Formats: sequence, structure tokens, C-alpha cells
Amino acid sequence: MGKPTGFLEFQRSNPKKITVAERITNYNEFVKPFEDTELNKQAARCMNCGVPFCHHGCPLGNVIPEFNDAVYQKNWEEAYEILTSTNNFPEFTGRICPAPCESSCVLGINQPPVSIEDIEKHIIEIAFDKGYVKPKKPNLRSGKKVAVVGSGPAGMAAAAQLNQAGHAVVVFERDEKPGGLLRYGIPDFKLEKNVVDRRINLMKEEGIEFKCNANVGVNIGMNDLLRDYNAVVLAGGSTVPRDLQIPGRELNGVHFAMHFLKQQNKLVAGSDPFANGTIESNIASAQINAKGKRVVVIGGGDTGSDCVGTSNRQGAANVLQFELLPKPPENRTQIMPWPTYPMLLKTTSSHEEGCDRAWAIATKEFIGDKDGNLSAIKTVELDWKSEDGKPSRFVERPDSEKIIPCELVLLAMGFVAPQKEGMLEESDVATDDRGNVLATEKDYKTNLGKVFACGDMRRGQSLVVWAISEGRECARKIDEFLMGESMLESKDKSLLI
Repeated sequence: MGKPTGFLEFQRSNPKKITVAERITNYNEFVKPFEDTELNKQAARCMNCGVPFCHHGCPLGNVIPEFNDAVYQKNWEEAYEILTSTNNFPEFTGRICPAPCESSCVLGINQPPVSIEDIEKHIIEIAFDKGYVKPKKPNLRSGKKVAVVGSGPAGMAAAAQLNQAGHAVVVFERDEKPGGLLRYGIPDFKLEKNVVDRRINLMKEEGIEFKCNANVGVNIGMNDLLRDYNAVVLAGGSTVPRDLQIPGRELNGVHFAMHFLKQQNKLVAGSDPFANGTIESNIASAQINAKGKRVVVIGGGDTGSDCVGTSNRQGAANVLQFELLPKPPENRTQIMPWPTYPMLLKTTSSHEEGCDRAWAIATKEFIGDKDGNLSAIKTVELDWKSEDGKPSRFVERPDSEKIIPCELVLLAMGFVAPQKEGMLEESDVATDDRGNVLATEKDYKTNLGKVFACGDMRRGQSLVVWAISEGRECARKIDEFLMGESMLESKDKSLLI
């Protein structure tokens, strides 16, 4: 490494942020870049350890020590080439990945780990600024056509890889613009949509075609795809939200988190979420707005955090976030040994902006007024029993029921399965016992001969970095299916690892 003693000399630091008072007035990104000298120090903390466990922690198998060394040496083009050899979209993962690689960092055994995610983001942004990022058009075309259904991170990654292999790729997106979760699920203050547009435009220059307002199984027939394409990739994500069917669920003011977030993302983009024919026009006729309301977010994950940040920007009177599970520890315990990914207490930038949090809480009832509007919720505290150090079952604590006034509840409890209606029903593709499309990591192939599946639609709700990894690996299997062999990079067989 460029500075073998760097991990002894420099402490971890994080990029500075715009003040809370300023950033909650808009939906722009607010994390500032490192100064050059600080970026150099953070890269120097990489240890040149004998076995770089960060490779194992990253679902993409990113070659992390090597790009850290290139950053320390200020070899930006080399750093960019190393990073993009395994990751198609580091501008996304550098912003919204929970960085499992950092949980596996050897330095993290007794110090804060290397700032891998922040370094990754800086590499790609510097590469764009310096003009290193250019369209990579394949030299030869195979004559094969592949349809990719879904333009989220898995579908985009599969499309990018298949295009590099020389196949003609068409991506079908049911919404008005491509990007899937990246465009409509992630708030702009975490991922501005010009970053998504920049990548989509680059992919178009490379020869990939995007067809929007194309809802396969609704206005596009699955049989048409099977007839016109040599292979079809199902990458539609896990989009059916987990519901909370308790008394009062029908009241005005109880909404799924993703409906709330998607509406706001469309409004920020200047589009009408309620235009005739849009998916949202069948869900609600008016914006779900937190202004002046007491908001309760049910669910303690990243989607819940995004609801907190969006509610504060809309001017909520206050925000309260519930989690069913007990409060996690701040440091690793015996059941979270290094280098596994630990379930630790996570305080996000949205929590910093204003939010009360409560753990081990169950919601028993939504309470409404005479006009059918939400006015309060009834909750109960939980006592959790543990097995092998992990919470396994709970009982309700006696005499702990409370009535909490609120006018808006956002259900952010995760997703259970891909949507069955439409494409999956029409194609009669097999699903597993959870409702996900049945396809194994061996070949990503479904029960339908030339139909493949990847991402959340196959593995269930997961991380953006896993979606990209799935798209890349699925593309390799499709290339082998079409051509008999593949030269596409594999997470397990990259020549750089």
C-alpha cells in the first residue's frame, strides 16, 4: 500500500454535511465531498492486510484494497477502472449502500473501519469530472435479443452486462421513467435523480433501449416477449408491501411508505403522480402530506428512515418511529462476531433531523374520528425472549397500552413478494413458498425455458448492492445460455481478484 502505517496515523472521519436547519428546506443531497488531503488520509488507512475480508463482505466482490491504493497515489483513472471492473453503478452504492464491506474490514476489529463507501463515491464522481466515464459500446453484436423486465438496479445491471456481451437489450419499465427503486423509492436527498439520469443516458449511448409505460402483463404481452426475444430477464423487484391488518386499517391517514415516498419523488421531479393511467392514480387521488401532522412511522429500517426525512421536509409537527424488535446494541456482541454483518443501532441522517424512536412496540389499533380520519393509534409494549442471544418471541407487557394521537401513519415494514397480478400470472412462472420467482443461483433460470430472474424478484427484499450483483451474475448465465460460454466478469472468477 502507499502508506503502510496509515492506519496507525490517521483516524476515520466522515464527510461533512450541510446543517439540519438548511437541508430540511429542500430535497437536495447534503453530504459534502472530502477535501483532497482528507480523502488521501482515509485511503491511507487501508492496511494491506494479508486476507482482505472486505472482498468477502461485499456482495459484488469489489477489489477494495487495490482501489484504495490507487486513490492514495491519486491514480484516479486506475481507481475508476478497478472499481468498475466489479461494480456497474458505484455512484449508487457509494450513496445508499449500508456498506457490508466495512463490517468485514480487518481494521474494524479494534478501530473504526476504512471509509470504503465514501471513497467509492469519490472515485466515481472524480472519474465523471475528469471525463474517464465514457460509453463503452461492444465491438461486435451477437445477433441475439434480450428483454429485461424492470429498470431497477438488478435490471440495469443485467442490461449493462448483456449489452457489453454484444446482445441487443431492451429494458421494459412500467413507470414513466427508468430507474425503478432508485428513481421512485430513494428520496432525492439521498440520491438526486440527475445521478440516475446521467447513468441511464450513458447506457442509452451504449446501445441499450428503454421502453417506459410498458407494463408487461398489462399493456405488453409476455407471450410477445417470448416470441420476439432470445431470452427474457424478470427483474421487477419485490413490490408487495407488508400490511398491518388491525382494526381501523381502512381509515384515511394510514398509508404504505412506498406510496408516500413515490408520490414525493414524482412531485420533486415535476411530474404528476395522479395523472390518468399512472399507477398512483389507482391508489390515491391526493398527495399524502405530513405538513402540520403528528406522524408515526411503523418500521425501523431504511424505508422508515426515508419516511422520517421526507416527513420533516414536508413540515410534520413531529415524527415518531416504532420498531417491533428490541433496541439493538451499539457494539458487537458474542452473536455478532467479526467479520459478519452486525445488527447494531443505526442512527441515520434523517434521525438527526428530528425523530423520536421507540423499540419493542406493537400497534394494536388505528383509531379514527367520526369522519373516518385517523386521530390516534393504540400501542402496547413488548417483552422479548431470546434464544442463542437473538430475539425469538415476544409477549405483551401487562398494563402497557397507550393511546398516541397522530394524523398520519406510514407503514414501512418491508416487502413480502413480487406482484403476482399481471406478468407473473400471465406467464405462469413458478414461485417459491414465499411468492418469489423460483430460480437458483446455479443458472438463474425459471421453469420457462428462456426466462431468467434476478434481484429482489428472485431472492426477496434485499440491498441495492445485492440487486446489482444478482443482475451481473444473471447476465453471465444468460450469455452462456445464448452463446455456450461467456467472457463476462463473475464475482467468483474475476481476473482481478
